[in-house]
Amino acid sequence: MAVEAGAVRLLPPVPELDPSVVERWSAGGGELVELLAEVCGRLGGVGAFRLGGGPADGGAGVRPTVLVTSPEAIQHVLAQHPQRYVKRSHRARLLIGDGVLAATGEAWKRQRRLLQSQFTGTGMRRYEQRIAGAARATAARWAAYARTGEVLDVGEEMRRFALDTIWRSLTGYPLDADTEGELAAVAAVVAALPTLPADSADAGDAVAADLARIDSVAAHAIAAARRGAAGPDGPGLLQLLVEASTERPEYTDRLIRDELVTLLVAGHETTASTLTWLYLLLDRHPEARERALAAGDAGSPERGEAVRALVSETLRLYPSAWILPRHAVEDDVLSGYAVEAGTDVLVCPYLAHRDPVLWPDPERFDPPRFTTPGGRPTLSGAYVPFGIGPRACLGLQFALRESTVLLEHLLPAHALTFRSVPEKAAYSITVRPAGPTPATLTPAPDRAAQER
Repeated sequence: MAVEAGAVRLLPPVPELDPSVVERWSAGGGELVELLAEVCGRLGGVGAFRLGGGPADGGAGVRPTVLVTSPEAIQHVLAQHPQRYVKRSHRARLLIGDGVLAATGEAWKRQRRLLQSQFTGTGMRRYEQRIAGAARATAARWAAYARTGEVLDVGEEMRRFALDTIWRSLTGYPLDADTEGELAAVAAVVAALPTLPADSADAGDAVAADLARIDSVAAHAIAAARRGAAGPDGPGLLQLLVEASTERPEYTDRLIRDELVTLLVAGHETTASTLTWLYLLLDRHPEARERALAAGDAGSPERGEAVRALVSETLRLYPSAWILPRHAVEDDVLSGYAVEAGTDVLVCPYLAHRDPVLWPDPERFDPPRFTTPGGRPTLSGAYVPFGIGPRACLGLQFALRESTVLLEHLLPAHALTFRSVPEKAAYSITVRPAGPTPATLTPAPDRAAQER
């Protein structure tokens, strides 16, 4: 659309940011979120900042980047006008290739359409038994840890559960030890992404060994699916992709590999991070666990609602999609400000969820926000942990379901004590605890006996 001169306001002047924040971020020693929080604090829900010098004149200067945190502007960019604000590339393209997260244009539409039905409505029912199986396996391990007093790492345990769940869903098989060991390369590449060289060839070389391990696992799984091999839970989602290749020539083994790895990354990294944060939050707020368990009997709707509220509040503080980059391909008016074609836009749910106007006492972990009438804002765009609009996360219902099922197994059975906790968060594809999370378990006999 054309923006008439004088019809709208110019973006607020680019602020003079704290030089130490910019210097730390530019050198890789600080966090982008610090810089964004300063922009948001100074300019509000729509503001601009510049990483580099020069005027924002569309010529040789560096055009400002626009930060979006207000609900109305988030709704405008992601849901109402996604054709004006497009996804140009994905930070994890080195890992996920042309999978649905990184795909654009018509290719994305075709890939999204194929997968969409698998994660909504009746499609979700086929995964119930697989989610429950992975949760039971985790519960059995935790029962053994509780008996022996062995130290476990909560983050690793949650990653193991989430990886087992998505592997069962993709292949029909439980995750075996050898596959789990090879797929540790996925987490290694994800963790390395923020520090990789800008040049794609150099970046690929830096993680070549890990990518080769991932490719090998994917190749074996695709070959098994082509042979029609089905696990104890029947054929998995990978079978759908293989069958698509018989009618759609674009589904080569490479694209199937990219979709498989995309689903592995999206299907376990985000859930593992959320569950790890949840246990760290419960460590500081043990009353939240007791309140959820007291809400109703095991399996009751009241218990389920209370457990989901724990997950929802964790996702408010640590959203799966903490930042969503977009690129304006048309001139537009955003919250009354002129945005020129060619402008980069960063939608930041992480900061939107910490807006004290929308979320009173926003740093407080308060799950009843999601069970109390009027406890949370109703504005579309105020709570978007999985994004919003046509590019919202496909696996939203899957992630919520697996998290709830696991917690309904673990929360009543064990008391968890951390040996140490990470001092900060790491911001990459996901926002995750920056460090190990060693802990010990003890049985919760009174609660377990009551529920038996």
